[in-house]
Amino acid sequence: MKFILWCFLFTGLVVILFLAHKRAANVALNDPEIKISVAGVDTFLTQKEVLSRLKTHQIFEKGKEASSLDVYKTEATLDSMPEVRNVEVYKGLKGVWSIDLELVKPLARIFPEGQQSFYLDADGNKMKRSSIHTARVPIFSGLIPDRIDSENVGLIINNDSLKSIRLLDDIYRISNYVCKDPLLQSLIGQVYCDENHEFIMIPVVGKQRIVFGKASSVKEVEDKFQRLKVFYQEAMPYEGWNKYKEISLKYEGQVVCRKAS
Repeated sequence: MKFILWCFLFTGLVVILFLAHKRAANVALNDPEIKISVAGVDTFLTQKEVLSRLKTHQIFEKGKEASSLDVYKTEATLDSMPEVRNVEVYKGLKGVWSIDLELVKPLARIFPEGQQSFYLDADGNKMKRSSIHTARVPIFSGLIPDRIDSENVGLIINNDSLKSIRLLDDIYRISNYVCKDPLLQSLIGQVYCDENHEFIMIPVVGKQRIVFGKASSVKEVEDKFQRLKVFYQEAMPYEGWNKYKEISLKYEGQVVCRKAS
């Protein structure tokens, strides 16, 4: 009798769970709760845009049954988007589900001569410009051989032959340093690359130009920017912002200035 009783109880529990699962599966799917995080103030995706893309990829349609939601397919679709660095999708009860997105951080916008512009992110990868947002990052232009479909920074750094013909790794070193320094971030607006693959910066404040030269290593970039910061903090307040037309950092251990005429 005890065995039969336990069998009835077990069978009843299975039936209840089955009916509850079936009822939950038939519940209409709600709009997802979308949380977006990004380092800094610039974001390439909004909640509205994420929802629109899910509908375009036929991942989500409001009113469909909750059982139709494929969590793994949704994550894979979002993860394939160039603006997305990391994604987690969670499925709850009664048609409730959520999306946690971590977006890439843009470091620079690059305008190769006669070619399509693109962004360089904090991981050293290229991404297309956004149709909904323009990031406030340093702009690089001039004789830049890199294109949107060429190699990323990681591949260039580990290949000596690519280092000699590409500039993306140099641009990454400069923009990565600038974006981490509040003073330089507010100072450096545009950077031009000349035929010798040397960089000339146009500051936001003042009429001078900054001849930065090469950016072949992290150490070289750090040393040049340290000299520039000391000059701006200690010399410029006394000399005035318009006294010099050129500040050169090309020579090791020096800051060479040319006076404005």
